[in-house]
Amino acid sequence: MDKERLNSLTEAIIGAALEVHRELGPGLLEQAYEACLAYELLARGFSIERQKALPLTYKKQALDFVGYPLDLLVEDAVVVEVKSVEKLERVHSAQLLSYLKFAQCRVGLLFNFNVSWLTADGLKRVVNGFPE
Repeated sequence: MDKERLNSLTEAIIGAALEVHRELGPGLLEQAYEACLAYELLARGFSIERQKALPLTYKKQALDFVGYPLDLLVEDAVVVEVKSVEKLERVHSAQLLSYLKFAQCRVGLLFNFNVSWLTADGLKRVVNGFPE
């Protein structure tokens, strides 16, 4: 997917997340936000996969271990991780970057719905090794 389409897709996903946050506000469990965001994205016509399991590859060998479920994969292009924590930490961004590598995706969005203003404190865009 080219850069322009990825930017357009991430903007649409952010718009859906803002709608979910406006509707629900902070204070719920991650699973509630994930379910509502999935609903919102499907209602807007996007293809999504919830809790998509990523296999672990070590030294070019796929291991019989599935310990990395993505919260959402949108249009087979954008990994979305949903959090409901006091604040986003560096480990959350590192986790998303690892998921991007395993899923071979370029862009991921990290949302923390447990904030007053999603765009100010609860949103991070992560790019997998490519300049934006």
